[in-house]
Amino acid sequence: MNLRQLAQMLALSQTTVSRALNGYPEVNEETRRRVMDAAKRHGYRPNPSARRLATGKSGMIGYVLPTGAAVDIDPHFVEFLSGLGDYARSHDLDLVLSPADVDDQETTYRRIVANRQVDAVYISSPRPADRRVALVNTLGIPFIVHGRSEGSDFEYPYLDIDNEGAFQEAARLLVQLGHRRLALINGDDRETFAIHRELGMRQALAASGLRLEDRHVCSVVMTEENGYRATRRLLEQDGAPTAIACSSLIMALGVVRAVRDLGLGIPGDVSLIAHDDVFPWLKPENFSVPLSTTRSSIRLAGARVAERLAARISGLEEGARGEVWPVDLVVRGSVAGAPA
Repeated sequence: MNLRQLAQMLALSQTTVSRALNGYPEVNEETRRRVMDAAKRHGYRPNPSARRLATGKSGMIGYVLPTGAAVDIDPHFVEFLSGLGDYARSHDLDLVLSPADVDDQETTYRRIVANRQVDAVYISSPRPADRRVALVNTLGIPFIVHGRSEGSDFEYPYLDIDNEGAFQEAARLLVQLGHRRLALINGDDRETFAIHRELGMRQALAASGLRLEDRHVCSVVMTEENGYRATRRLLEQDGAPTAIACSSLIMALGVVRAVRDLGLGIPGDVSLIAHDDVFPWLKPENFSVPLSTTRSSIRLAGARVAERLAARISGLEEGARGEVWPVDLVVRGSVAGAPA
């Protein structure tokens, strides 16, 4: 079925059907749903070349992918991408990954915008005053930041979770259970999410007259092996922590292994709370001791970023709106009162 046949079947003009399929704001929602339902039911998919000629849009979302020996593509990124892809696939959008040298991503952003390869881009893992955000803000292309880049002198659209509040709540719970020596196994402390998590813990401890010792903070790439090594380092020192907050369920696998190898137990010797990005293949309740977590789905975040990008492409969303999701604290068997 082509566009003309679809329009005839719906008794609408080809222009109206085309605008409904491409998300133009002047098409009312009832007509848009009617057109989308009919297109799906009859297997209609717009010709990409024709759509670009008619609308000036490529139907593509772009992501500049840092590459090189020092770059790890971790499961958190893959899970986010899965959520973004789920939404994009069901809304006739494609995702374009453009590889770039990790130290020169700006050249790639300039190229894909100048060549009109994509209709919008998203930026992930931002750092304070991130140069990528500042650049894309000047290039005149719709964009969303997954996370926040503080220290910028302009506003921009973003989606983030309340990392600070999540780890503040986790630390507050551990303090209420009597723990006085807490540790944090964090992600890359150059990235904003990790900065916020450490700040949240420090605030919770300070409110109780305590402090997070610098020697009890580890910032590492979020892998199981790094979680293992960080835990060994923490627990083999004098004045070892009695509770650990961990920035990733994947790192928590290493934490549990290290605690066991040292002949200790969870939660008898060490209480543990980790952040759960809701991986379908790694469930905190299936750990040897069900794991307490701060929980927010990174896959749903990916889908929401795609949804907002689609809205910005079509003109349904404008401005520099920030969106911060609350984070659930789920208490399971991995936390208990501090050992005597």
